[in-house]
Amino acid sequence: MGAELRSPGEYNMQKLDKCRICRRVGEKLFLKGEKCNLPSCPVTKRPYAPGQVGNKRRPRKGSDYSRQLLEKQKARAIYGVTEKQMANYFALARKTRHSTGSELIKLLENRLDNVVYKAGWATSRREARQIVAHGNIAVNGRISKSPSLQTKIIDTLTLKTNKKIDTKKDVPEFIKYSKDFKEVEIVAEVDTENILSNLDIQLIIEFYSR
Repeated sequence: MGAELRSPGEYNMQKLDKCRICRRVGEKLFLKGEKCNLPSCPVTKRPYAPGQVGNKRRPRKGSDYSRQLLEKQKARAIYGVTEKQMANYFALARKTRHSTGSELIKLLENRLDNVVYKAGWATSRREARQIVAHGNIAVNGRISKSPSLQTKIIDTLTLKTNKKIDTKKDVPEFIKYSKDFKEVEIVAEVDTENILSNLDIQLIIEFYSR
């Protein structure tokens, strides 16, 4: 898609502190996993935008563009993807005959790092990316070090480390555990309804459709 362009108001989320991202969007995105539930969470202690006078600013409704941009940045932060990746996912989703919003969510949810996180093998998607990058996940018997790998139905993921597993975590219905919790199989399509309730996907579509 050529050189990556940055719109006014964009920021590099790979370099920005995770807590500052949550404060920018005005809500907890749980980018640090369970740490976000601690009383020391900066979003709880300072529930306003970053900056010395953030707590004195009056909330502004913002323009249509700013709301679209913020929602897109929110999705990027949640899934830990770059602007180029997000734009590519949107282009792929728009080419299908199905709902662009649902297809976009499926592409994000089917990422290998996201499935590793949803399986309870990591406390955050950031940790999940590290687990994958370090060669601790096998997909259908072959080690994959690509967090962005698109998984699909009937794929089997195996955890190749003795890492402690959160067996109490609520696992989505599209994932089926083995008896020892060291292997999962993708048995269904992602249920996008619950995910769409946390994101205003229409604003993201409007942003990329400008």
